[in-house]
Amino acid sequence: MKFEKMTLKNGVRLITVPMQGTETATLVVMVGVGSRYEKGDEAGVSHFIEHMLFKGTKKRPTSLSITEELDAFGGEYNAFTAKDRTEYHVKVDSRHIHDAFDIISDMVLNSKLEAKEIEKERGTIIQEINMYEDTPQRNIWDVFENFIYDGNTLGRDIVGSKKTVASLQRKNFVDYMKKHYTADRTIVCVAGKFDKKKIISETEKYFGSLQKGKGLQFEKIVEKQSKPAIKIKFKKTDQTHVVIGNRAYHHNHKDRYVLATLGVILGGNMSSRLFTEVRERRGLAYHVKAGADAYQDCGYFATYAGIDHGKLEDVLKVILGEYKKIASEKVSEKELQKAKDFMKGRAVMNLEASDEVAMFFVEQEFNGEKLHNIQDSLNKIDAVTSQDILRVAKDIFKKEKLNCAVIGPHRYDKKLYEILKSGL
Repeated sequence: MKFEKMTLKNGVRLITVPMQGTETATLVVMVGVGSRYEKGDEAGVSHFIEHMLFKGTKKRPTSLSITEELDAFGGEYNAFTAKDRTEYHVKVDSRHIHDAFDIISDMVLNSKLEAKEIEKERGTIIQEINMYEDTPQRNIWDVFENFIYDGNTLGRDIVGSKKTVASLQRKNFVDYMKKHYTADRTIVCVAGKFDKKKIISETEKYFGSLQKGKGLQFEKIVEKQSKPAIKIKFKKTDQTHVVIGNRAYHHNHKDRYVLATLGVILGGNMSSRLFTEVRERRGLAYHVKAGADAYQDCGYFATYAGIDHGKLEDVLKVILGEYKKIASEKVSEKELQKAKDFMKGRAVMNLEASDEVAMFFVEQEFNGEKLHNIQDSLNKIDAVTSQDILRVAKDIFKKEKLNCAVIGPHRYDKKLYEILKSGL
């Protein structure tokens, strides 16, 4: 899979990835700003802006104007806001990629941000906040990150709070976009079947006049944890939701492939250790999974389980037992190879689709990596050894780095803390 990267004079980066044997094309426009860049009184503005860019431009004055055009050629389109980035994407029949480029660039660069539309969308976002609050399987991850990154913008919910969402005005949106939606933070990627010369020309046409930014930075995480910690959010639920994990590595850490492999072994699929122990052998949970998540300056490894209220102590002991085991005993070559083959198989299957290919390259560029092809990633997976797994597990799974978040009808219990304290 060949790829090319070019940088416009103003700093906008364009990645083109032509693919053989596909009739689709995907456009991704990623802006390197998310909720961790927000001030306290504007919490949620990144996510609110993402919604507003679908509400109309001068050329396409209403949300229906935008969606009707995209729907007319069967486009799959969406956007998301993360804590460190915002992304807009569309996947289409390749014959319509240039139409899609015109629409998405118009949205990102020329949104009207009308006050009346802001008022309407405010109610929609407040209902989104309510939905997340009523979905503890999702909300538990917010509770976990709020807890371990408390006091830093990284610990805030991406959607903001009802109070901040209710207070945001048009000027907040305009000022924020002027400050953060800048050329140096913008990555454009097109993957699939397309005319490269035309894509380059269109990128220069649409994004060539975007202004450069001032290199704004976020507040970095300073991790000083010295003992295990637990956070319980009391809520009357039918099931207890728990996330338990340890502080780990940032996304460009030299051992990220080792940590990813460790994640597969512990809880990445239905034959993993935790799935087998927690669900299959003990019947303690329907859903259990484990893996790593990372940001530019920090990261963590965690396990999630949805369980019976009375089984919380048992589940914590089982999970911590598996953490302790993998940090004290080498995995077998057979188990390690199985995890590697799983990872490589998923990676190869994902990259059959133009949207997955586009995201594969955008993620690399956003993370500041040297762009590489899938084979380079597969080689790094192959290079992981059982000694690497043991070394990283020993480094990660220490009780002073351990955190646990719980949602359910529970109050603080000293026994739970003692389990954390003695489990690793």
